[in-house]
Amino acid sequence: MDKSLVLYPALKKFENVIAFTTTRQTFPENDIPRFTGNPAQKPDATRKILADILGINPEQLVFPRQTHTSCVAEIYGFPEEELGETDALVTNQSGICLCVQTADCVPILLFDPKQKAVAAIHAGWRGTVNNIVGKAVQKMIDSFDSAAEDIHAVIGPSIGPDVYEVGDEVVEAVQKNIPKSEKTLHKNAFGNFHFNLWEANRQILLHCGLISKNIEIFGECTFNKKEKYFSARREGIETGRLVTGIMLV
Repeated sequence: MDKSLVLYPALKKFENVIAFTTTRQTFPENDIPRFTGNPAQKPDATRKILADILGINPEQLVFPRQTHTSCVAEIYGFPEEELGETDALVTNQSGICLCVQTADCVPILLFDPKQKAVAAIHAGWRGTVNNIVGKAVQKMIDSFDSAAEDIHAVIGPSIGPDVYEVGDEVVEAVQKNIPKSEKTLHKNAFGNFHFNLWEANRQILLHCGLISKNIEIFGECTFNKKEKYFSARREGIETGRLVTGIMLV
């Protein structure tokens, strides 16, 4: 596997799954990679680069057009049309690489080694407070007979709690919707709140029945690690995107 990919210890120990996140170094220098969007953003070219690194065909990469929803789609083949208004994908089919793209939001991967099912989830603050990760877990339970205690989760690189300052709208939504929300919010020296997206999604996963030892928080901040990751808050919304993907093999 290419050294420019982030690989996750929690999932590397399993032989029948590939899980990764791209970095700035995954793509040519000065490239602004996008994987869905209009032709000017060259999504096909960046998909081919990623597919070549993974040793698969570009058609095996399945991306939704993300819009900060809490919609979860089941994937059983290669979609002929783009998946719109969707921010999480689940499958129990091998050879389908479920992908989400982020530039500060949280990518989350789920893997059930017993029922051989996987999920890829894009969770910004809206998706987090609307329980998208919990809905993905429930979809795996309903569709693939997964048991929550068998599911392994990775919470990938995103904007970290030390820099993710949020306003009243976010604070109110967190306090209303996140289990043990007091563990996910803290005030800075100026009295403004910071939101811990990693811990919020961990709390939701625990609430769903996942076991603590089966949840890995990778813990790298996209905003602070500017040489490694793209960050929309640091560079603007038009910056490149990281891809986090998972595939049964």
